[in-house]
Amino acid sequence: MHQLDAVRRKLYFRSNHRGIKEMDIIFTKFAETVLPDLPDADIEDYQRILELADDKLFAWATGRDTVPEDIRSPLLDRLLSLDYV
Repeated sequence: MHQLDAVRRKLYFRSNHRGIKEMDIIFTKFAETVLPDLPDADIEDYQRILELADDKLFAWATGRDTVPEDIRSPLLDRLLSLDYV
């Protein structure tokens, strides 16, 4: 993995320690793939996404529920698409 700045290192750590193992796996892979090159403009959105509840994220990732429009963002859509795996 690329050398990460302090903010990205914290986000990477939080990505690896979600609580639900399935979300740990999804977020860890996403962080490894996307975080090193994530534009600074998207850092705040990623921090917001990390605050979302694992059960909601898992339901959205598996298609059991639809992401509410007020929560949806291009970065969240990318995370839930699992196309980086």
